Amino acid sequence: MNIKLKSIISILLLAFILTSSFNNVRVEKNWEYLFNGKNLDHWGIKIKNHEFGDNYKNTFKVENNILKVSYEGYDSFQEKFGHIFYMKKKFKNYHLSLKYRFSGDHLKGAPAWSIRNSGIMLHCQDPNTMLIDQDFPVSAEVQLLGGLGDGERTTANICSPGTDVDINNKLAKPHCNSSNSKTFHGDQWVNVEVIVYANKLVYHIVENDTVLSYTNIKIGGNKVPKNYLEKIGSPLSEGYISLQSEGHPVEFKEIKIKEL
Repeated sequence: MNIKLKSIISILLLAFILTSSFNNVRVEKNWEYLFNGKNLDHWGIKIKNHEFGDNYKNTFKVENNILKVSYEGYDSFQEKFGHIFYMKKKFKNYHLSLKYRFSGDHLKGAPAWSIRNSGIMLHCQDPNTMLIDQDFPVSAEVQLLGGLGDGERTTANICSPGTDVDINNKLAKPHCNSSNSKTFHGDQWVNVEVIVYANKLVYHIVENDTVLSYTNIKIGGNKVPKNYLEKIGSPLSEGYISLQSEGHPVEFKEIKIKEL
């Protein structure tokens, strides 16, 4: 190989490396952090039997750059199912990423199924339209579960409060359907990503492993609130994003989104 050809190849290789690096930086810059690590700006709270905006007993709080679901002020759960919504805008086509971990003890009076249980709610209804005693917003839920120390317990499952979805081109009749993720015991941080194409196609990803996909999100199924009954069968193609409080302390960080 002559010197001139070597020089050309070296220049092309350098250009490829620089272009790849630029593209990586550009892609990273497309991420928008929904949680600033300092406060709950742009987030709104709805807890069952309380008005929108009432952060009952400081259920949601920020400490050390972490968004925490805390029950330090509670004596018992009393069905205080809660959600914290990112209210700046609705989302339709996007890639969402966050890390979560469970900590502490399950709250007295919370349902047994809510042990080490939380969720990311996609395409949520406007919390201002939720009924005062409504448990969950109409949405598609990325159910987050922690292992119980023994046995298998998948995470990033799909639950469907007020919605229906199709899995493998068939209506998923159970309210919750399991992913094929591994089980995460202990209080470790777990990275979950969701890639959403309106109501057409959704992927759940856990630690870089795609564990579930589904299609055709629409109003229906269980827990349709009375003010949504006339919308049954309608496609659910956009909405707000929220995080759950269901009776077990849980923490979230690095909550970011990239619109597609």
